[in-house]
Amino acid sequence: MTRAAIRPGATLTQFSVIEALMVGDYDGVFRMRDALRFGDVGIGCTDRIEAEVVVLDGRPWQCRSDGSCSPLDPDALLPFVEMCHLDPDAVVHPLGEITHDELAAAVDGALASRNHFHAIRVDGEFSRVRIRATPAQTPPYRPLAEVAKEQVEHELVEMTGTLIGFWSPSIYQGITVAGLHLHFLTDDRSTGGHVLDVVTTRGAMRVSAYADFDLRLPESGAFLGSSLSGDLDAEIVAVEGRTAH
Repeated sequence: MTRAAIRPGATLTQFSVIEALMVGDYDGVFRMRDALRFGDVGIGCTDRIEAEVVVLDGRPWQCRSDGSCSPLDPDALLPFVEMCHLDPDAVVHPLGEITHDELAAAVDGALASRNHFHAIRVDGEFSRVRIRATPAQTPPYRPLAEVAKEQVEHELVEMTGTLIGFWSPSIYQGITVAGLHLHFLTDDRSTGGHVLDVVTTRGAMRVSAYADFDLRLPESGAFLGSSLSGDLDAEIVAVEGRTAH
């Protein structure tokens, strides 16, 4: 499989760190329209983790715990989001009928390096996609590992849509989600969310590599007062599911 090329100046921009979400820092502080200046694809979550965010072709969508999706107001505030521009010259890798683990292996085979960040987009037909989202939270916020026990899961069958997400190096666990982290949105934009499992019928995969990682931290009182220890690997894997490293 042809590996992704690292383009000079190509940047993945991330707003906040995943560990801040893990400890319950759910208040939105970054405006969606500002994040859109740094890419036309991305994933994240909305204020109070009410919905999962999917950005495709420059348009942001929010996917709620009932499985429904709708356009996200550009003025919406987010606690966490990752954005980038995909490589317009990225190699198109055709995919046949493959499981989630086989998709992860295909992504691994297309990485430029396991020490660089990558964006993944798969457009295609899917026989099954298991997604999740959490209900909106209210203060005082509980840790995400506790909230995730109440997550709502939906199993979608026989649909067309797009997987979008990122592969991040293991050394950045806690800053982001190490390994493969994917969200999904159907072609009709009616449903989607964070991916727990997927079976692809056929599709086209593009992998873009990034040498530059731009991290933008919140300046909120909650973030300034958070105790971020860097030792939440097990909790991150449990919350993010099999997509985590």
